[in-house]
Amino acid sequence: MSALQADRLVWERDGMNWPHREASRFVNAAGLRWHVQVFGEPDPAKPALLLLHGTGSSTHSWRGLAPLLADHFTVLAPDLPGHGFTAMPQGGTMSPQLSLPGMARAVNGLLGEMGIRPGVVVGHSAGAAIAVRMCLDSMLAPQQVVSLNGALLPLGGLAGQVFSPVARLMAATSVVPKLFSWRASDPAVLHRLIAGTGSTLDAQGMALYGQLVRNPGHAAGALGMMANWDLPTLSHQLLRLNTPLQQVVGENDRTLSPRQAHRVRAMLPAASQLPVITLKGLGHLAHEERPDLVARLLLDLRASTHDSSMPAMASAQPVDQG
Repeated sequence: MSALQADRLVWERDGMNWPHREASRFVNAAGLRWHVQVFGEPDPAKPALLLLHGTGSSTHSWRGLAPLLADHFTVLAPDLPGHGFTAMPQGGTMSPQLSLPGMARAVNGLLGEMGIRPGVVVGHSAGAAIAVRMCLDSMLAPQQVVSLNGALLPLGGLAGQVFSPVARLMAATSVVPKLFSWRASDPAVLHRLIAGTGSTLDAQGMALYGQLVRNPGHAAGALGMMANWDLPTLSHQLLRLNTPLQQVVGENDRTLSPRQAHRVRAMLPAASQLPVITLKGLGHLAHEERPDLVARLLLDLRASTHDSSMPAMASAQPVDQG
């Protein structure tokens, strides 16, 4: 086993109790061995829906939501490069495949290998940035992109000036992921990390994030993604986005300010502007806290694209639009 893969999660050992293990498969594409979960049988009458998780997460993030959508979509959820059970790219934490354009190309290669062209893309946090990048680069042409607490703008102020250089420095040091994972073995550290998102997770969610953050290979993938990210370029190009972008934010998100979604909306061309939907009382991991609510929202959004007379939120739900 190469040094790049030595510290990574092993499916035959670490995936024995993985959520929806029966939906998992492994696919070789774009020079990587991907872990992918597929829900729902392929059906010409059902559009394909792609779920893209955020930095430091994995397919487990969709454990509650994906099955609720499987009667209406063929749902595809991959672990992103270097995350979960998908391989770390050659070149490690500084690989171009961990950059935003690199991940977009890698996901496009996976979709091509699987022969899937999604009609809807749902991205959480950094996953939303990947979806938008793919649309801007003409890799995808979905009916709609749904951004769940999307990370589409660079950090402002001093944090923005410091974060990327520090992340690159940390990613270039092989001991840092191991140190982070060792520190995260303290349950109090994990609880602080999750509390910092503004979300409250159940015991299974906490255990799964604990399994991820305690793994040096997964930590290296997340750190490499942060080190290689380029949101300023993406934000400057939002005016070219032709795909309707539906932004959904958690009212209590402490990772990304919900106000960012309104800033993004103001930057979009008229054709892509949709009202921002706010989920009351939920945080950055809203789709894990209330997968039922997010599922109903996505199904209502799908219905509204087929019937312009139907409001985007047909059911009485704890949301605001603005």
